[in-house]
Amino acid sequence: MAQTSLLRRFAPLVLIAAVLALAFAGGLDRYLSFAALAEHRSDLLDWAEANPAAAAASYVAVYVLVVACSLPGGTVATLAGGFLFGALWGGFLAVIGATIGATLLFLAARSALGDFLRAKAGPAVAAFEAGFRENALSYMLVLRLVPAFPFFLVNLAPAFLGVRLGVYVLATFLGILPATFVFASIGAGLGSVFDHGEEPDLSLFMQPSVILPLLGLAALSLVPVVYKKLKGRKAP
Repeated sequence: MAQTSLLRRFAPLVLIAAVLALAFAGGLDRYLSFAALAEHRSDLLDWAEANPAAAAASYVAVYVLVVACSLPGGTVATLAGGFLFGALWGGFLAVIGATIGATLLFLAARSALGDFLRAKAGPAVAAFEAGFRENALSYMLVLRLVPAFPFFLVNLAPAFLGVRLGVYVLATFLGILPATFVFASIGAGLGSVFDHGEEPDLSLFMQPSVILPLLGLAALSLVPVVYKKLKGRKAP
């Protein structure tokens, strides 16, 4: 019985590792590149136009795979959404795929390692976990909005900090919306970039006109936390 429980507990992580190995063995990482997108762009655009529903579903499925398995190429996948489906629809599909993929990884990590790591954590970590859980939505939004934090790390850390699934999903969906649509908008203009034999200039994402609003949203996300602390200090 214990062995069966252990297998069930680690099965999701084992499955993700197996898919990751198969993806690299099959060369999926080579297809998630600007060179591959430029090479096959005519076929992809024609297919997306002729089969919009199937193309959208396939795109979301690939995005889920990329995020759930932490494959390299998430940025390319997001730009490809804007390129194939337009900034609005492509951005929305990317958000859906990223949210589903991140949630699957979160559930797998929480099932396999969450309880174990919390049991081994010291009192300082336990106190941090309690504070994080109390303001999970605000902290998660900050982690999602600020591009300084690696996406795969933000996918995993909440699983070890006792964040509730509903909060995780909501914060992920809302938190990645702004940056995803920025990348999808860049992707919508890839045609002219490829025509000149170039690659997109992703430094545009770090321009003040883009990064400052994201930091502003992150600061707004912390307002409930600050309010709670100020209210606690005033309480008799």
